[in-house]
Amino acid sequence: MFDDELHTMTLSEDGSYTAYSKEYDEHYHSTRDGALKESLVKHVEPAFKIKQDKDEINILDICFGLGFNTLATLYYYKQNALTSKLKIYSPELDVSLVKSLQNFNYPKEFEEFKHIIDSICRDGIYEDDNFYVEVFLGDAREYVRKFENKFDIVYQDAFSPSSNPTLWTKEYFSDIKRSIKDDGILTTYSIALATRLALYENRFNIYLNIGEDFRDATVASPSKLATFKEVDMPHKISCNPNAEPLRD
Repeated sequence: MFDDELHTMTLSEDGSYTAYSKEYDEHYHSTRDGALKESLVKHVEPAFKIKQDKDEINILDICFGLGFNTLATLYYYKQNALTSKLKIYSPELDVSLVKSLQNFNYPKEFEEFKHIIDSICRDGIYEDDNFYVEVFLGDAREYVRKFENKFDIVYQDAFSPSSNPTLWTKEYFSDIKRSIKDDGILTTYSIALATRLALYENRFNIYLNIGEDFRDATVASPSKLATFKEVDMPHKISCNPNAEPLRD
């Protein structure tokens, strides 16, 4: 069974299961938006709208968790008959969680990737002609500092700033800024002003990810994006002069 002392499997509204973390007192996904849907509409689809035509796409998935963002990326790739080489790098602090994922009740859309989950649970890595997936078992901030100008896409999907503030600070996003390419794209479910300020003060442009049947999310990039509606950060700051980003 997947359920253990620290995690409980939970059905979300799109019919896919997520899990509740007793340690962080949060679900891994929005139960209202749905685990699979959230990964697709808040991370994979907005990122690949811009990046899917590249020959090689390097992705940083913060953090691996239940693996939904990584698996949803592979699912999107297959559904859209993409030909890029995908390289996905993902840190995860919870070693026992990763080892238990062979027993997780994934949606039917992920059935063809069962061998990939098995390989990650066993070896922390998977590779074939099209996909390279590396899961680093350890501290995400330590891992991110290994890379410079590497990533085309960053999925910023850690537990919320209130539960896991160390992965939402201005200093953390400074490390992300060094690791992402100048034309890279970052996606996150967070629309908190403190999150957006931490990105903005690291010279990210901030955009709104909106759509039907899911709550608003954020897209950010060191470059200007024509695909999304830009958030007027100077106006936000003038209306909230005491607002500050989280700091280490």
